[in-house]
Amino acid sequence: MYTYAFFAGSQLINCRNHILEFKEKILHLKNKTERNNRELINALSKVKYEMTQRKNMPVNLVEKKMNTLDKNKTGSNTFEVLKFFFPHLRKVGRIYPDVIIGKEKTGVSFALGISTVSRGNQSYLKQTLNSVVSRMTLSEEKDSVVIVSVADRNEDYLKSVVDMIKKRFKRQLKSGSLEVISIPAFFYPNTLHVKKSAEDSGKLASWRIKQVLDFCFLMLYAQPKAMYYLQLEDDIIAKKMYFTQITDFVHNITSNNWFYIEFSILGFIGKLFKSEDLTDFVRFFLMFYKDKPIDLLLWDIFQVKMCNPGENPEKCAERNKQIRIRYKPSLFQHVGIQSSFPGREQYSKKCEDNKNKKKKNFIIHWNRQPWFFMASFRNYSNENA
Repeated sequence: MYTYAFFAGSQLINCRNHILEFKEKILHLKNKTERNNRELINALSKVKYEMTQRKNMPVNLVEKKMNTLDKNKTGSNTFEVLKFFFPHLRKVGRIYPDVIIGKEKTGVSFALGISTVSRGNQSYLKQTLNSVVSRMTLSEEKDSVVIVSVADRNEDYLKSVVDMIKKRFKRQLKSGSLEVISIPAFFYPNTLHVKKSAEDSGKLASWRIKQVLDFCFLMLYAQPKAMYYLQLEDDIIAKKMYFTQITDFVHNITSNNWFYIEFSILGFIGKLFKSEDLTDFVRFFLMFYKDKPIDLLLWDIFQVKMCNPGENPEKCAERNKQIRIRYKPSLFQHVGIQSSFPGREQYSKKCEDNKNKKKKNFIIHWNRQPWFFMASFRNYSNENA
């Protein structure tokens, strides 16, 4: 009897101990859950605070120095095509702009590219940007991105451009509809620097070569952002409702078999491309970037792709009208007198049609070459190279 009572008491003690242990575990779990809840609430509050801060952050915090990016960070591979043409870039890891100011906006219909360099004491960039961005509706601005590419090694000029844009175009920067990038110095081949000389002809050749390369870099950066790419320059004025006219015209084209659309007949200004074709254009430009200005290369690529050898020039010209579409009247007026080539001045005339006379837009191209030519070449061999 005594043994049974002792056994029963031991069982009760063990049971009570298990209950106490269970209570301790429950209390521990409760405390842990409350602590986790507090941590979760704190984390959510922190996220909410950071989102509010990000929404209200000043524009200058959007600036990124791309050379501080994680080297393993992956990005667009559109610049990889450059390594085929420039061996010095094959040693470089990721090719990308040095500086990006903006939201790196993508998924829009139109990207507008403006390449800019210092013109000494003269600058037209502010009035160019003002006309380009102010003459868009809010919905058009939302469906586009304007990219200003600073293609100048002068850090003072880069800073002046950045400061001006941050001051004058805060809303566009904040919404992502305006970006500023700078081209890295390592992008340019050494031969570009070798070509520079004291003679005007050498300087002009170097300036033309660099201009082609500047445009190519900008086109590659813009390609993944939009369906269409519009090339502009930093010394033009856009006409009122220019963007509405462009979008309406593009959307009303019945055939998609067009090469590019000209919204200005001046040089390389106002040329609209399909973004999917930009890499092919860049490849062609880079094959002959030492030989001609980019607007003449644009004509050459048409001849190569669309004109048959020995074909009558008139037939080729007729085909040209069908796939190189020209919009009239011009939507962009060239206003820059001080050229980006030091010491040069250039003048253009506005295109006007009226009942009595027609004035043509023109801008002087030094040593402009004829459109059609015939030549014979000897068979190529390494000995002739």
